[in-house]
Amino acid sequence: MRTNITPEHRERFNALTSGQFTNFALFSCFINGKPAVAIVAANQDGDEITLTPLFVSITDDMVLTDHDGVQA
Repeated sequence: MRTNITPEHRERFNALTSGQFTNFALFSCFINGKPAVAIVAANQDGDEITLTPLFVSITDDMVLTDHDGVQA
């Protein structure tokens, strides 16, 4: 079975769903110049806050397909 899901994706998903962490936020952003929203991990890095994108919202022109190119 083919998959694009990496161990890092699983770790991030588990972190989001476990309830053990509270450093997640919705972040208004742009994907390829189009309005979007991302779920990010916000971590303090000295005086700065580092945002790590975990997942992004579906955009109007995004098309989901399986590995054979069939639309989901």
